[in-house]
Amino acid sequence: MDTAFNGIKPADKNEKIIKNILLVEDDESLNRAVSLKLGKEGYCAYRASSIAEARKLYEEHSFPLIICDIGLPDGSGLDFCESIRKEERDRSTIFIFLTAMDTETDIVNGYEAGGDDYVTKPFSLAVLISKVNAVISRYAAGADAAGAAKENGADTSKESELRNSGVIKDGKRENIIKSGNISFDLNKSIAMKDGEYLPLTANEQKLLIFFMENPMIVISKSRLLEAIWDIDGNFVDDNTVAVNIRRLREKIEKDPSKPQVIKNIRGLGYIWERECEKL
Repeated sequence: MDTAFNGIKPADKNEKIIKNILLVEDDESLNRAVSLKLGKEGYCAYRASSIAEARKLYEEHSFPLIICDIGLPDGSGLDFCESIRKEERDRSTIFIFLTAMDTETDIVNGYEAGGDDYVTKPFSLAVLISKVNAVISRYAAGADAAGAAKENGADTSKESELRNSGVIKDGKRENIIKSGNISFDLNKSIAMKDGEYLPLTANEQKLLIFFMENPMIVISKSRLLEAIWDIDGNFVDDNTVAVNIRRLREKIEKDPSKPQVIKNIRGLGYIWERECEKL
């Protein structure tokens, strides 16, 4: 199968090109239709019809976004996603599952595997492109800010880490929410923990912001669904919230099995049990 047939210049292995998208779909007609639409939107679509082809492309190029079918000839897209999530270099890669598997269990399994969104077939190309544009925009903002922070110097002191990450700039504080050892730059969409960059998926980032903007308040699952997922028109349920909170805890809690930051209030919802301050 051709990889970047839509005419946009492919990226070299080490290039950080935001427009690169890996499309993994074994239905040739659907694969071509989605790729053509992505090309018209200015994206460089790399096409694969199997996990083996996808893995080869993944090793050769950098992808901020992977759109992946689940039922593939040589395995499951869920397993492919989980394997990517375990690799250090692309923890921030965004995954959108594109599949005919549309039961509640299938959708929860998609989020459990590390997916950021789940689009069921048949679907509207316009809706898919809208989702792609939104996640790429967020990724681009985070990548640009993280790159700028890295280039600012090698000083590893706490103050310098905060300055390089955007918490302090020209002696002034910016639009930052801070809670203990965790901070989030609202302007640049960057999360930090103990002075280190914290890679988050799109859903994890939205959850973190919502909790930090509403600390010490019990928030119901239904409110989280309405505030974070329903605005995108996604089909989600209570299990989706639980799965994403578990994944966020794994990144911010000292011991995720005994959470001290995001606590579950039985029968009511969740609470960010730390004070937060705007800097």
